[in-house]
Amino acid sequence: MKKSMKTCFRFFSMTLAVLLLSAAAMAQSVVTGKITDSKDGSPVGGATVTVKGTQRSTQTAADGTYKLTVAYGSTLVFTSVGFGRQEIAVNGATMNVSLVTSSQQLSDLVVVAYGTRKKSDLTSAITSISSKDFQKGAIASSEQLLQGKVAGLQITTGGGAAGGGSTIRIRGGSSISASNDPLIVIDGVPVDNNNLPGSANLLNTINPNDIESMSVLKDASATSLYGSRASNGVILITTKKGLKGKIKFNFNTQLSAGAVAKKVSVLTADQIRTIINTDAMTSGNNTYKSLLGSANTDWQDQIFQTAIGNDNNLSASGAIGNIPFRISGGYLNQDGILKTDHFNRYSTALNLSPKFLDDHLSINLNVKYSSTSNRFADQGAVGSAAAFDPTQPVYDATHNGKWGGYYEWLQPGTTLPIDLSTRNPLALLELRHNTSTANRIIGNVQLDYKLHFFPDLHLQANLGLDNANGSGHDNRDSIMATDYKTAGRYAYYKQGKQNKLAEVSLFYTKDIKSIKSKIDVLALHGYQDFLTNVSNYASYGQNGVVIANSVPTFATDKPEYRLESYLGRMNYSYDNKYYLTASVRRDASSKFSPATRVGYFPAVSAAWKLKEDFFKNTRLLSELKLRGSWGVTGQQDISGTGGSFNPLYPYLPVYSVSNSSAQYQFGNAFISYLRPGAYDPNIKWETTTTSNLGLDFGFLNNRISGSVEVYQKKTKDLLGAVPQAAGRNFDISIVTNIGNLESKGVEFVLNTTPVKTKNVTWDFGFNVAYNEDKITNLGPSKAIPQSGISGGTGNQIGIFDVGYAPFTFNVYQQVYDSKTSKLIEGLYEDRNRDGAVDAKDQYYYKKPAPDFLLGLSTQLMYNKWVLGLAAHGAFGNYLYNNFNSNSGVLRSIKNPINFIGNAGTNYLSTGFINNQYLTDYYIENASYLRLDNINIGFNAGKVFGNKVSLRVNASVQNVFVITKYSGLDPENSDPHGVDNNIYPRPRIFSLGCNLDF
Repeated sequence: MKKSMKTCFRFFSMTLAVLLLSAAAMAQSVVTGKITDSKDGSPVGGATVTVKGTQRSTQTAADGTYKLTVAYGSTLVFTSVGFGRQEIAVNGATMNVSLVTSSQQLSDLVVVAYGTRKKSDLTSAITSISSKDFQKGAIASSEQLLQGKVAGLQITTGGGAAGGGSTIRIRGGSSISASNDPLIVIDGVPVDNNNLPGSANLLNTINPNDIESMSVLKDASATSLYGSRASNGVILITTKKGLKGKIKFNFNTQLSAGAVAKKVSVLTADQIRTIINTDAMTSGNNTYKSLLGSANTDWQDQIFQTAIGNDNNLSASGAIGNIPFRISGGYLNQDGILKTDHFNRYSTALNLSPKFLDDHLSINLNVKYSSTSNRFADQGAVGSAAAFDPTQPVYDATHNGKWGGYYEWLQPGTTLPIDLSTRNPLALLELRHNTSTANRIIGNVQLDYKLHFFPDLHLQANLGLDNANGSGHDNRDSIMATDYKTAGRYAYYKQGKQNKLAEVSLFYTKDIKSIKSKIDVLALHGYQDFLTNVSNYASYGQNGVVIANSVPTFATDKPEYRLESYLGRMNYSYDNKYYLTASVRRDASSKFSPATRVGYFPAVSAAWKLKEDFFKNTRLLSELKLRGSWGVTGQQDISGTGGSFNPLYPYLPVYSVSNSSAQYQFGNAFISYLRPGAYDPNIKWETTTTSNLGLDFGFLNNRISGSVEVYQKKTKDLLGAVPQAAGRNFDISIVTNIGNLESKGVEFVLNTTPVKTKNVTWDFGFNVAYNEDKITNLGPSKAIPQSGISGGTGNQIGIFDVGYAPFTFNVYQQVYDSKTSKLIEGLYEDRNRDGAVDAKDQYYYKKPAPDFLLGLSTQLMYNKWVLGLAAHGAFGNYLYNNFNSNSGVLRSIKNPINFIGNAGTNYLSTGFINNQYLTDYYIENASYLRLDNINIGFNAGKVFGNKVSLRVNASVQNVFVITKYSGLDPENSDPHGVDNNIYPRPRIFSLGCNLDF
């Protein structure tokens, strides 16, 4: 019996062992496969294949193949640098995987307000431009990356200053006197658009090489999530992030040289001598003839230089353990084309994006630091170079070294300069030392916790800080003719800005497959504080004596304003065909009184994928989607009208202490007094209601794609400056709510790939936008003069009036000789036929804003070569040529205070003796087409023993301009349309290389 039991036990044990071994054999299996690039099918070597939840992994060979032993029911994780992560459950012995490049994945996702969305799911007018589509060349300021790339977006640089900024307009702006600048949001932190003393442009503190993408939000549904600051659109800047995988390094360098593309057209020395000698013979007066020199000086050649620049950037990205990261450092050194103009930038950026608690907690940390230094050239030298007598030398030995040895116009019989004469342009540059340093750190930490017990609900937080400090010295030598009376001028300035952000939100998302629905809901509370620390200092002469009236009333000031917000948003989609978004934001701004400071900004949008319902089986049509939106946005960025108006507290009578130039005398004592500033206790939000209808389309697998947008914007309670009757307020004008403005337009975008073969790909795209602005109401105000000009006293060339575009020109109609067609100086049309020519005969003629904006780009790729071109233009815009009106007259040559100047060549056409500032002759068509960039690149592939990938490139910027405008440049950043900026844009040649290792 015992023997039988032992036999049975042995049999059972052996059977159990066999079964266990069989089960183990069944549970363990070998998976093989090949990993390829989804773009072209090429093998991906060095990719990592990991069994999820374990340390077991392998890497693919050079041909993309791999082999890995896995347990039954495992999930494999496929990762590689530059590609998106994929997780796939084991479904057989062979698993071939195609990885999608990170850039391709990113192109399918668009950064929107408070999140991202698939491009195909958008219901709003949003355009996202990734780094591969940015403008090429030597670019110091990030907004210039978008030039010509977005329909309805106008970016106009101010000239050739090193590190200089731009004027940015989206769909023409929405205000007439308040700011028309869009809101800039950097990695989730809305920033203050106001510049910092010591910095030419705050956007140049962000290294363009660190930017991954930029989204332009145009309609109210997209922008209303930013409520009170979104009437002029929003630009979202997203910087580059780290990706899991091996650490990858990138180094790129670029060398550039900029040259003056076009100089202001002025008379030569010989032409000046001819005009003066002829005038002396005619008049018998040799006063000016005796002042002529014998030199032939091109003053513009004296002040301009070849602008050398170099830009170097090093970055590392990948993962350390389970922490993806990216860190970068950059150094930019750039000269301006004006001598003594220089800009330096040191920058660094860090991104960490780890996940913890089984991927339930996501952390995204962004920190960017930059230190910029400037030497600002005196841009007044550009005007002096155009106006200084070319018959005089640069240096004058007869002055025995006085005034630094530079030639200056002197009072007769003395060695003192004529006070109001034009100053030596080179002296303005070389005897003034205006330097500054600006440091900026901007960063935030974003937390996203997916609740363990309720994973559809996320608790999110965003804590941000933008801290900037600028300081500098503006020193003018005592031997300068401009400041000799005070023994020079030594000034110091300092200011700091601090922007704090705190947001907390709940985010719920659910995919309800049973009813084919997806829904997400966001509820957010936000608080933002803007503080400025101002330090005021007296100015001193080089002899140490305080300059009169430069002593500040207060040594410091701390202006501040706050914004508190609540936000709710819902996105709903049904059957991946019908989409609905609704939101409302409540903002409270400290800039307004308690009675008016709260504003509500609702929005709603919807989209319908028509292809899915009507053309589902049509292979020709790859996309067709109809979109519509409506929403309200606000404006609280108020501009001041002078020293007495405080834009941070416009509803309060702010009292200030008078300075030493405005005091009461009591005996021998001078006492300062308190002066009230202008204010409006009822001032409130400026609000804009926008309606938008869009159609997105694509053909032939999106080889032809684009969109059409139609929109209308209506702004009410416009914030604008209006004149005040005597005794009505504490100033002659005040900013208040004055009326309404209406804008409407159409945008069209087309992107194509006409040729796509194994070796050749040709892409071509363009965008065109039409926009029309019209003032529809000015309340009790009549037409309000605008647009001050250079020359004369108090002359204004523009107007605000109902039924017309803002800043429409208000001029006299010039009369011409019927026989010679030449202008008759000082003779204008009596338009109302009352027998007198006066202000009643002025008429509204043309406007500064363009009717159409155009952007186009093309790229041809052949094997390893790439050739690209980009251009942009504006049409229907006009400029007042203030340079010609001010300098194109004999009076500019024969100055009444007895010195000789120069004149624009326009004098040869008009023959004007005196200035005729308000004639319509100076209103010129400024339509243009500019070829921004020609670039060529070569991908050399692997070099240095297959360890490094090398790409080289060369480009030319500002290649040419086609225009009828007679001035220096038709692309003008002044919204008033007054062209008195003659600082030329440079033509820049650059050469660069990019190394990946």
